[in-house]
Amino acid sequence: MRLLLGQLAPVPGEVAHNLARLADAVRAERADLAVFPELFLSGYRVGDRFHGLAVRDGDATLAALRAIARETRAAIVVGVPLAGHGRPGELENAALAVRPDGEVHVQVKRYLPNFGPFEEGVHFTPTTESAPVPLAGHSVGLQICYDVFFPEVSRALALAGAELLLALSASPVTSGRLFAKLLPARAVENALPIAFVNRVGVEDGAVFGGGSGLWDARGEPVPTRRVPFPGGPAEEALLYAEIDLADAARWRPFRPLLRDLATRPAGAPAP
Repeated sequence: MRLLLGQLAPVPGEVAHNLARLADAVRAERADLAVFPELFLSGYRVGDRFHGLAVRDGDATLAALRAIARETRAAIVVGVPLAGHGRPGELENAALAVRPDGEVHVQVKRYLPNFGPFEEGVHFTPTTESAPVPLAGHSVGLQICYDVFFPEVSRALALAGAELLLALSASPVTSGRLFAKLLPARAVENALPIAFVNRVGVEDGAVFGGGSGLWDARGEPVPTRRVPFPGGPAEEALLYAEIDLADAARWRPFRPLLRDLATRPAGAPAP
């Protein structure tokens, strides 16, 4: 699989502008799967404007994403505020996955941070479920930023058959060292590769930390090729990597964590 990680900085509140930059990034080079950060289309610190910026069924934003995926033959995963399907007025912090055939899948963020500079619980409704989605011919597990801190999220996706874990993020520089520890751990404990795409730039006083990358099933960094992306902060870049998803299956017998979990004694705690 040829993977593109778009480590970019959105312009807050400018969905059309951010969508155009996403399109330019996906068109730059061929990729099977192109991934962009959490809340990339809207910006992160936009407050009550999330309601006016939210993606809705059948709207122009969704149509544009379908057109880009169809044109480039790449599956696209991007973070958006999504109009909820529960009570009227609810919003969800979601990863939107759009396939070249027009099929759309959604994974809503499960854990919303409400500490320090984060106030996601004010704006968004979380979910309690995770399920892999079919992208680029493979089963891919999606999670969003703070979800990575909860190992049961990655584990549920792995047990459901994910071949690759993706984590979309809008995390500040102060969180970089934590993600650097957690991401390879999630790879090792599930014997699965994991990709992380974090935004950069400054928004309403928050400095976002980048650090995007890919780790294999052993928790080792996978080499990426970094291409500068013009038009934004110097930290912006497109990261390209090739990964053989069959490698995890070859490695898993040497660390059969999922097998041993599945064969745990009766009455043992569920994952």
